[in-house]
Amino acid sequence: MELNELKLVSASNIIKLRTEKGLTQAELGAMLNYSDKTISKWERGEAIPDAYVLTQLAEIFGVSVDFILSSHDKWEKPKENEVEQVSYSVERIIAIAVVGTLTAFLITFVTLWLMNIVEWRLFLFALSAAILVYMILICVFKRTRHLQYVIALFVASLFLIVYFTLPTANPWQLFLILVPAEVLVFLACNLRIRKHAKEKKTEKT
Repeated sequence: MELNELKLVSASNIIKLRTEKGLTQAELGAMLNYSDKTISKWERGEAIPDAYVLTQLAEIFGVSVDFILSSHDKWEKPKENEVEQVSYSVERIIAIAVVGTLTAFLITFVTLWLMNIVEWRLFLFALSAAILVYMILICVFKRTRHLQYVIALFVASLFLIVYFTLPTANPWQLFLILVPAEVLVFLACNLRIRKHAKEKKTEKT
């Protein structure tokens, strides 16, 4: 099988497997730590993933590498409009969930206020809960490109809750712990990013 034919065969199989799994190009790219432009390039038959990425794709789709590289049907050009529509729906679902979480805490605050109980610290819990919901959903929908910043923000919100809810005087020393905690978050997240950055560089060469 010639290289150009192999590109078209792999493109056809990637399109079929991705759509059957209900993933957009952006979502598949996030799972591989590649951009949606790279996925689109593969699906247009302009390039073929390297051996390591092919094993990742085989694992994601539950097939063998040989299946991806073997002819099963004709190559079809990806439908960009459908991809954009699905991606937009996912963003809306995430937005509704986050706003719904904040609204629930606001309703609780107003209810307590009507009972002459003003508990402004509820907004700290609301912020933390909204970030947690957002973090969970971007993981579920494979939108993890900025996950490290979301995790760092969630950790900071937890420190704020502890700081303002402790019965004793507010210990500012807590924020001395926050600094190394945030550094650990970024270091842990960047381990995987750097690994894939090297793979992308290898693929280009």
